[in-house]
Amino acid sequence: MRKFKLYCTIFGTIFCTLLAALCGIFPVDFSGICMIAHRGYSGFYHQNSREAFEKAGKAGFGGAETDVRITADGVFVLCHDGEIEFYDGTRLTVADHTYAELTEKPLRNAKTTTRLRICTLKEYLEICKQYGMICFIELKDAWPTEKMIEVFRYVAQHYDLSMCEFQSFEMENLLVAHKAFPDLRIMLTCSSYDETVEQAWTLGFDIDMAYKHLSRKIVEKFHEKGMLVAAYTANSPAKVVYCASLGVDFIESDYISGRLLCDRLNNRLHETLCAKPCPNN
Repeated sequence: MRKFKLYCTIFGTIFCTLLAALCGIFPVDFSGICMIAHRGYSGFYHQNSREAFEKAGKAGFGGAETDVRITADGVFVLCHDGEIEFYDGTRLTVADHTYAELTEKPLRNAKTTTRLRICTLKEYLEICKQYGMICFIELKDAWPTEKMIEVFRYVAQHYDLSMCEFQSFEMENLLVAHKAFPDLRIMLTCSSYDETVEQAWTLGFDIDMAYKHLSRKIVEKFHEKGMLVAAYTANSPAKVVYCASLGVDFIESDYISGRLLCDRLNNRLHETLCAKPCPNN
């Protein structure tokens, strides 16, 4: 099994590299594609931190993806996993502790010397607003209906909802969100194509899929109904080129910003989502 995975990885890398080389001869159209910083500029800075989002804005990303959880006292904070780890190696579960308890000590930061504390949704929105970045806001795990409504209203108070994609792996979250706010863009996060993706297509939800499982056929199917498609996580120029060749609207990356590919990319937000160009590109 390990050898099989290794061979798949090697084959995938070779395929993407060859495709990138071919694109030098037959250029891929990058217009309409927006680069999204996956958990902020997480390849170089601690994921979901204030520093990662600020660096993403400065690096020329058109948007930033994040993961939202709720503390025991109802504060919206950014954390991919259910636990956070402090610099001294201790851990706390986000849902079981208050914001004060979660910010008593700096987080473990293996990427820079910056002393970080858990980032709030408000801080993230302020940074995105400063740099004009689109927000990919992923709601982790199942959310109560009242909290779902609360977070949407909270975002609306601090940012332009037309600059936001609310996403989740949990279809129930999306159904609740769509019922409460039918005009908002809703995005299903998925690892591969399954019946949930079919449901998203039927309901008119956008999708954010692992790039390895995307195809031009899937992208075109969603585009035919006016839905948007994002690909995650393309962490090399070759993989970015591959995603672009599929015709996606967004490409998420830990490392590759629009500025790094400015000689090839002409990034702008899809006009159905936002008419202004992606910043800093």
